[in-house]
Amino acid sequence: MRVCVYGAGAIGGHIAARLAKGGAEVSVVARGAHLRAIQASGLSVAANDGTLHCRPSASDDPAALGPQDAVIVTTKAPALPSVAAGIAPLLGPETTVAFVMNGIPWWYFDRTPQEGRRLPALDPGDAVRDAVGVARTLGGVVYSSATVTRPGHVEALAPDNRVILGELDGAMTPRLRALAGAIEAGGMGGIAVPDIRDAVWAKLLGNMMNGPLCLLARSSMRDTLSVPAVREAAIAAAREVMAIAAAHGHPITGQTPEDRIARSSRIPHRPSILQDLDQGRAMEIDALFAVPLQLAREAGVPTPVLDLSVALVTRAAIEAGLHRV
Repeated sequence: MRVCVYGAGAIGGHIAARLAKGGAEVSVVARGAHLRAIQASGLSVAANDGTLHCRPSASDDPAALGPQDAVIVTTKAPALPSVAAGIAPLLGPETTVAFVMNGIPWWYFDRTPQEGRRLPALDPGDAVRDAVGVARTLGGVVYSSATVTRPGHVEALAPDNRVILGELDGAMTPRLRALAGAIEAGGMGGIAVPDIRDAVWAKLLGNMMNGPLCLLARSSMRDTLSVPAVREAAIAAAREVMAIAAAHGHPITGQTPEDRIARSSRIPHRPSILQDLDQGRAMEIDALFAVPLQLAREAGVPTPVLDLSVALVTRAAIEAGLHRV
């Protein structure tokens, strides 16, 4: 299987290395010093099960890589317009495109009773929709506490790493199973599910309860949640996220807010939204925070803790020049 990872930073680099280990023919779209290091010496990933090393075809120009069987988009949401502008050379007649990203996705209402509704903040001008199309699209979320520690090298040492994929209409198709299997073959969980929106909300629970508080504290989940008052605020935020998800038909089951906080409080990882602020990258305010809170208002779900923390994070992003309203 020919698979291109579009946006091979920390998460994308980890997935690319897993695909290569599993036997896929892997290419990556990357940029800057990270790209140059991959081109010169390959891509290495320090993982919980050992160090992975591969030499994928790598370019900042998708036209240099050619049509693929599948493309896995792992960029941050603000980069989607550039993906829309560049992805065409990777697309053959049957190419699948999996968007493995954080937050509410641009395709959220497709193949649902609200078919036709758009989220313009997430796909301005329908650029991705027009460039890729709903028919090619798989939804996805990823759990991997990964960081680029130097160009060409990723650390992903957490014991639980997995990619969850699903068709927008819930079908368990051969293409879905094939891509999930290619990831699984590399030693990273590759899970095909019948309702990808359930997985989107379950991942958002962690993003929304931890991300704003860690950003405001400028510290890891473990250090931020070590403060009792902050831990209580995180539990309250988690309850609010769970209420939004339930109101939209995707209840988060099998865990309590206290359970989730207990796990997060053991992880010395800086959430991606904080890494973006640290490194001066555009921040995923809309997909991670603004759109979920829009959905809360539509459902009449009160979110006082999230309203405050997201307002402060949004202000910090604007002051840093990393978000525009």
